[in-house]
Amino acid sequence: MVLYVNPINETHVSEPGLVVVDIAAADDATALAFQQMLAGRWATATAQRTTRDPGQPGVRLRCYLDLRHELTARS
Repeated sequence: MVLYVNPINETHVSEPGLVVVDIAAADDATALAFQQMLAGRWATATAQRTTRDPGQPGVRLRCYLDLRHELTARS
């Protein structure tokens, strides 16, 4: 059961291709690096910082992607 997640706003998934990504990682650097990897490929609304949930391991981060706007060619 995941308690830390805020409800997803309907606007963020109102069309095909819009994605909400919740990241759980051991530390800030890992979560932010993963977010940056996503942002390097698709149009992404990034988070500036991670959050920590009392009593839970690691950090959390939420970002929003628009898969309709790919920034780089696929390998």
